[in-house]
Amino acid sequence: MPRRLVVTVCPHEPGVVVLPVHSGGSARRLDAPAVVQALRDLVMEQRLDGYVCLREGCAGGCGQAGPNVGVTIHPVPRPGEKPDHVAIGWKTYVYSLGSLDCLATIIDENLRLSE
Repeated sequence: MPRRLVVTVCPHEPGVVVLPVHSGGSARRLDAPAVVQALRDLVMEQRLDGYVCLREGCAGGCGQAGPNVGVTIHPVPRPGEKPDHVAIGWKTYVYSLGSLDCLATIIDENLRLSE
């Protein structure tokens, strides 16, 4: 089933994660605003704006430094239908962004594995 994602990043969490944006790329220091911008750039590069929506909001994990990311997974609406807001799955990256091989993994493991 094709998926669409709503990716939420909390812009208020302090902290930095060090990881590449693309697989095989150089690691960068990314605070919450940089994570949002890097994800926006990935969505545009991969032409996924119809499948991935980014928003700033609470992603959980406010007790420690982030950045933290939450993902809700939704079905793609049929042609002519409006998208609903009922998630069919979710995943959080609270205190775990640094364990990813790259930031693009957030999109890849939640969107592309459904293809």
